[in-house]
Amino acid sequence: MSFLVNQAAIDFLASRYSCGKLAAPAPNELEVSKMLTVAMRAPDHGGLKPAHFVVIKEQGLDRLSQLFVQAMTEEGANEIKLAKTQKMPYRAPLIIAVLAKTVEHPKVPRLEQIQTAACATFSIQQMAVAMGYNGIWRTGSLVQHPMVRAAFELAETDELVGFLYLGTEEGEGLCKKPPVIEKNVSYW
Repeated sequence: MSFLVNQAAIDFLASRYSCGKLAAPAPNELEVSKMLTVAMRAPDHGGLKPAHFVVIKEQGLDRLSQLFVQAMTEEGANEIKLAKTQKMPYRAPLIIAVLAKTVEHPKVPRLEQIQTAACATFSIQQMAVAMGYNGIWRTGSLVQHPMVRAAFELAETDELVGFLYLGTEEGEGLCKKPPVIEKNVSYW
């Protein structure tokens, strides 16, 4: 059996990297729609479609910034930490929060539903890179903060998989680091 080898796809996948140095322009509405369509094709045992997306831009970034500052204020953060927290959403012109809205299912464990949302997140980032943008998937303690979870209307069994920051990479190649696999691979 022979397979058609798509060298361009192989090269693309082999050179993927995340970048947190992002500026405008961000993907437009049509591009975001295409990204989310691809994200919904992520592996999904049982076809439950647990991934839910919140597109955050413009005034939404202000709202997210205020939410983060409120959460960190509740935690007793000092002024330096609050100032840093206030700036976090502005590190990219567009953020997509990815939620895993899980359901009780006899054959599909909650973990698999979260993994589906994680695969969807990665698919969005891959599409962004394919479209000439870049991004970085961020989590941190705020994804578990009760105030943040409430703002995203998460049930107890749901998870905020992370925030995918998207935009145009500032300075080509600044984020590239060659992968080293030897320490991360075992063979049986």
